[in-house]
Parts: sequence; structure tokens; C-alpha cells
Amino acid sequence: MYLYTDLDQQLVNERVAQFRDQTQRYLAGTLSEDEYRPLRLQNGLYVQRYAPMLRIAVPYGLLNSKQLRKIADITRQYDRGYAHISTRQNIQLNWPALENVPDILAELATVQMHAIQTSGNCIRNTTTDQFAGVVAGEIADPRPTCELIRQWSTFHPEFAFLPRKFKIAVSALEETDRAATALHDIGVYLVKNAAGELGYKILVGGGLGRTPIIGSVIRDYLPREDLIAYLEAVLRVYNLHGRRDNKYKARIKILVKALTPPVFAQKVEAEFAQIREQRKVDAELMARMDAVFAPPAYENLQDIDWTAQFQAEPAFANWYRHNTHAHKVSGYRIVTISLKRAGIAPGDLTDSELDMVADLADRYSFGEIRNTHEQNMVLADVPQKDLYDLYQILNQHNMARAHIGFITDIVCCPGGDYCSLANAKSIPIAEAISRRFDDLDSVYALGKIDLNISGCMNACGHHHVGHIGILGVDKKGAEFYQVTLGGNSDHDASIGDILGPSFAAEDMADIVEEVLNTYLDLRVDDERFLDTYRRVGITPFKERVYA
Repeated sequence: MYLYTDLDQQLVNERVAQFRDQTQRYLAGTLSEDEYRPLRLQNGLYVQRYAPMLRIAVPYGLLNSKQLRKIADITRQYDRGYAHISTRQNIQLNWPALENVPDILAELATVQMHAIQTSGNCIRNTTTDQFAGVVAGEIADPRPTCELIRQWSTFHPEFAFLPRKFKIAVSALEETDRAATALHDIGVYLVKNAAGELGYKILVGGGLGRTPIIGSVIRDYLPREDLIAYLEAVLRVYNLHGRRDNKYKARIKILVKALTPPVFAQKVEAEFAQIREQRKVDAELMARMDAVFAPPAYENLQDIDWTAQFQAEPAFANWYRHNTHAHKVSGYRIVTISLKRAGIAPGDLTDSELDMVADLADRYSFGEIRNTHEQNMVLADVPQKDLYDLYQILNQHNMARAHIGFITDIVCCPGGDYCSLANAKSIPIAEAISRRFDDLDSVYALGKIDLNISGCMNACGHHHVGHIGILGVDKKGAEFYQVTLGGNSDHDASIGDILGPSFAAEDMADIVEEVLNTYLDLRVDDERFLDTYRRVGITPFKERVYA
């Protein structure tokens, strides 16, 4: 993973000192709320329903064990002893005191972490596949590209005050897209041209929120050395023409739709032609980026036949099948740690659990941890010979629920329990559904299903692209929930269709169960929920649910 240079560390230290001064002036009353707001947002600090919320940057979801232990220490000293994994692969603290935030940022700086540009109208954290670099079939490892984008975008003075927030994702796998790339302001796909040269396909104008849109491809092939120039051209066109008079129409997706993708592409190409030569990424820099993510010192191991162990312990067999994934190096396996537990908000870990995961990373996975945008964590390089030991430890700590990708692996924003923007609570709905489907045999019979919950139209829970999506809405001061069906964030991305009028909170587990019963009655053979829905449409679901 990337390690800071002296210059990187200096910049982060200076930002901490700057924000400490700004916060002290705000608390002393010499800096107004309006003056302080953009300053705190550029440092990841929100004002939520009951307390500030600090969003800590985790570039492309990658952490080392030292950093994770520091997060654990910070939650003990400055928060309430837990942290939350967000759908942008970042980490959030929900209860820091405002006056302590500069101290928290200073602590983070000691382990090469910060909260810069995790909020505000700027370029946010670049995300990618949580299996990047270790899964077979990639065009190339996407992490060097992510790091290149991170270095370019952090502190970029021209793009510090865009019309609206801006998000970039990078994908390198043709088989599946675990980064929801088509739903981003810019989607970067690693590709090769006819000559076998590595480059990028560029998509723009995707996004969720009030106006969910799947992005449009504006470049089928871009040479690797031209990436920064092209991204800069896209941002310049957006910065110049994006709406600033209406925040609901300020995202790049609205501009691309208004201009049409071909016209937007023409403007980008014209700007790109002007700056292409000055912004080329030289081969030496690209080689350094690649070297940063050189493979670790893998042992020469053989794959293990677990047949006998599976027969002796079916629970371990389920965990292996559903919570681990094939590694491109023989003798290793990718392990997903489930952070979806009954009685605990999806994506939450206590300080002791953070320490434990850091210990497991040191013991089994070269000291590295990855956050997923599905709000789980990954140990990417686990020797197969250690899998059973790892499983036993995770199982003892209620972190081995064998359901990754199934109905109870719910993506859920913090909702009205924390967020001042939310119309309704999300966590209790996730809890009710999780408890309703607590029998794993029934869960497995349903097949893989994405269920996503958002507490408002900002769609932090990505409800639009859940196979089943749930959106909290306000009806005359009461919390209700709208259901969408047929969303998907993979390469064949789709926006879910609204089922009909919203439902009361106490009915939601029943409604989801009826949707799933309808699916079971309609599916052919082992057809996936999404395939059944696309085949039969929304009408039979609507008829059953509202009968």
C-alpha cells in the first residue's frame, strides 16, 4: 500500500494545525457559522442530529493494522467505543465533541490518515473493488490508478469548491463490478486496446440521490498516460457549466443529461486537447505507482481439500463457501468479515473488535485490511491452512455469519438515529428484516439478493440499486418506507422501480417477506431474484403485496 512521503506528512500536519486554529476561532465566536461550515466540511466534519460526525478517509478502502488500532484508540478516547464503515469505504465516528476534533485529526496524522475531502463540494474518496490486486481476471490492478487519482485530487485548488460533491470509482474486472462504477460522477474502467495496451474507458454522469442515473460512456479508450488530463478536462467542463443556483440540480449527472452525453463529450475533448501534453503522466511515475502495490511475499502453498472438515462441521463449510473467495495465488483465500450482526447496526465495530481485526490482519494477512462499500471488511491474503483457525476466532466474536451477498447482508445508512437529513430510521428496519430471516437454510434457498436501505433521498444506503431497495419517507411527521425492486449496481446496472405507496415501519419485515414469497412462486429453477424480476416485471409483485 502507499506510504506517505515527507511532503505528504507535512501537508497533513499543516492542515491539522490550520483546522485547529479555525476551530478555536469558531468556538471563541470570531468565526461565524457560515464561515466555519465550508472549513469543517473540507475536513470531514458534519453536524448531525445529536452530535458532530467525523468521516475519516480510507483511500480505496485500504488500511494497515497500525491505522486500525489507532482508530480503535480514538474511539475509546474521543468517542463511544465504536466506529462505522460507510458505503464509500471510509470510517465514521458518530459522537466526537467538536472541540476534540483537531486532536483526533492530529492522532490520525501520526499513522498517515486524515479526514480531508471526505465532505464538501470537492472530489471525494476514490473507491474500487475490495478484492483489487488479489482476484483472478483483472485487466490490471486498479489500486495504482486509484492512488494516482488520490494524489491528483487531494488539495487540488481548482476543484476545491465544485458545484456539488464529486465521486470517482475504478473497476478492472469484466466478470463483475464490486465498485458500483456506473453510479459515479466518473467511472474509470481499466481496458486494453487492440494492440494490448493498457488504458481506460471513461463513463460520466452516474449517481443516485434524488435523480438516480446510470452514467454514460464518453471515451471507449484513453491511453494510460492521459488519465489525469482527461479527468481534469471533465472537471473543468463541469466546474464551468454545472448549476450553482440549485443544489438539487448541481450534480454532473444533471449537466450531462441536459447537454446530452455526446455534447458533453465534445466539450471534454476540446478541453482535453488543450491540456493533454502538459498533464501527461510520465512512465516513471506510473512505474512508481505500480511498484507501490507489488505483491507481498507469498509462500509457495498448495490448495487444501477441506472435504472432511466440511462434513464434520457444516457451519465452517457454509462460511468457506459464502464468506471466502478464490485468490489468484494458489494456497490463499480472500476472506470477508461480516459486520452484519443481529442487535448491531450494519457496518459497526467496537473498539475491541477493531483491535481484534488488526491482530488478525497481522497474523493472517500481511497486516492489511480492506473496507467494502457493502459495509464489511476483508482480509485479502489468508493462507488456506489458516482458514479454520481464523473462522473459529471470528465465530467466537460473532463476525462469521455465513451470508455475504444474501438477504441479511444488508447495506444500511445510519438513518434517523444519527443523521439530521434523514426522514426515517434505517437501522431498526434492517434489524427487523435480519431477525425475520435468521434461518440460514431459508436465506440460502432465496439465493443472492442485495437489500439496501436509505433513510432519505440522499441514498447513502444505495437503495436505488438494491435488488430490493427501501427508502425512508416522511408522511405528515410519521416514518414510512417506499420499496423499489430490480435495482442493480453491477456491469448491467439498473435503477429500481417503485413498487407503490409506502408502508409503515412495523409492516416492513412482512412486506419484504411477501416480495420474496412472490419471487419463490415465480422463479424458474434456480433463477436469481433479479433475473426473475426482469423476466416477469413489477406487476405480480405489486398485486401480491397490495392484495
